[in-house]
Amino acid sequence: MQKLIVRREEVESSATAFDSPISPLLQRVYRSRGVDSDAALEKTLQQLTPPTQLKGLTEAVAILADAVEKQERVLIVGDFDADGATSSALGMLALKAMGLQQIDYLVPNRFDFGYGLTPEIVAVAAERKPDLIVTVDNGISSIEGVDAANALGIRVVVTDHHLPGNETPAAAAIINPNQHGCDFPSKNLAGVGVIFYVMSALRGELRKRGWFEAQGIAEPNMANYLDIVALGTVADVVPLDHNNRILVHQGLQRIRAGRARPGILALLDVAGRQRHRLVASDLGFTVGPRLNAAGRLDDMSLGIECLLCESPDIAREMAIELDDLNRDRRAIESSMQQEALVSLDKLQLDSAEGDMPWGLCLYDSQWHQGVIGILASRIKDKFHRPVIAFANADDEGKEIKGSARSIAGLHIRDALDAVATANPGLLSKFGGHAMAAGMSFPRENFAAFQVAFDKVVRDMLTENDLQAQILSDGALDLHEFSIPVAQELRDAGPWGQHFPEPVFDGEFFVVQQRIVGEKHLKLVLSLDNQGRQLVDAIAFNIDLAQWPNNQVEKVRLAYRLDVNEFRGQQSVQLMVEYIEAL
Repeated sequence: MQKLIVRREEVESSATAFDSPISPLLQRVYRSRGVDSDAALEKTLQQLTPPTQLKGLTEAVAILADAVEKQERVLIVGDFDADGATSSALGMLALKAMGLQQIDYLVPNRFDFGYGLTPEIVAVAAERKPDLIVTVDNGISSIEGVDAANALGIRVVVTDHHLPGNETPAAAAIINPNQHGCDFPSKNLAGVGVIFYVMSALRGELRKRGWFEAQGIAEPNMANYLDIVALGTVADVVPLDHNNRILVHQGLQRIRAGRARPGILALLDVAGRQRHRLVASDLGFTVGPRLNAAGRLDDMSLGIECLLCESPDIAREMAIELDDLNRDRRAIESSMQQEALVSLDKLQLDSAEGDMPWGLCLYDSQWHQGVIGILASRIKDKFHRPVIAFANADDEGKEIKGSARSIAGLHIRDALDAVATANPGLLSKFGGHAMAAGMSFPRENFAAFQVAFDKVVRDMLTENDLQAQILSDGALDLHEFSIPVAQELRDAGPWGQHFPEPVFDGEFFVVQQRIVGEKHLKLVLSLDNQGRQLVDAIAFNIDLAQWPNNQVEKVRLAYRLDVNEFRGQQSVQLMVEYIEAL
């Protein structure tokens, strides 16, 4: 669909202007993202928000410290995505390093148990006879699961970051920056960020108790786990506020220096990424999906074991296996996307207005429930409206699961809450964030849910909200198409959710165009109609029905400025976000 390029409004320089040597271009970029002083650019660990305001932390740390001292059995219950995998791995590694010997993890298989600490997964956990369950990246909505654990005499410490409902579980302690009454200012921690804070505080408590000295154990350096924190934070697409940027920056530095888990280095290697040039988007678009593939198609234990692995050779074998799973996931997703587009074409033909619902609900009994989240994201990007993709939750198809992705302006969890409130009994359960959510209900409710969801979306959005926009940082001057400027922008991150990498726009003359790979458009562009200043550009996953087009002489682009490195030579390259023929 056609997108509207909208330039960001320039923000006036404040009294606390930058003192460090930053180009006027980068100053403009930073100010438009709410950063207007050197203090906001500090990314040392000393600048991290202290944990003192994390509600429940004191209780949780006391319980965990007692468990370490008494050598109790501790079981980590995680989630089956990259945040859950990194959270589980960090908890395992840190507790082992602190001297806990009876520590294990359990990740619910999404196809058998679904998400979170359910009563069914508690029954599985009970077979391992834990004294304490620690949830990571889940648990805030596990009312029945915690009750089931309590009934069995198993204490539960919940660590999570998802939004709570009106009721919270009766756990021994809950650490979640988003829980009611928590004054911790950095609300955007991923699950792995929460468990990092908990483990850091636990180390301090054990130090205070004299545990390390008494046991002859070296205190673990918590900074050594920041590669895992960076991976989980970026992969979970949480907003990169100042606190998260510090965590990601510090983790990236360690990975670039080769001081990272063998599994992370192996995943980068199989993805063809050079660690010394690593940026945050590499974690989000290459490492995260390969880790996620295990939970989507098989069992996330493979991903966790890859992160826990100490042997580079074995880690590489696991990384190759994860890479193979990711290839399978891409093939399944491609097939599902084609089926979805056929359904949408039919939906538009059948509609009296030739239009489609504002809130899209798609279902196919043959779709793979591990891939519906990615499908929803792809369709959302194509049609710019909230999308929920559904698949069967059981072999009989009596229950279906949905994975939702939203657009700016619509908080998807709030939308589902509005649907549930207006239609009691329609949804069996739901939960999630502003931009992503999950739900389940009987298949027979699908048609009614479609109508109810579309109505809520129409109540919450306007037609203007359905116009896809690209926010641009403006045009670049001719002298700014340079390697030093591109490198400065590359190094100025980490960029990510709510702190987006700079995107610029402009009109260019097309000198050459050709397809590379399966469907990537490689361009040579001229900055003027004389062809005096040429620049390379590449647009990934273009519509082959429209490109290449030799009739096109001029294009409007939204693009990122990057440095391409090939055979030791560096050159400026435009990474095309949007292309429009003029």
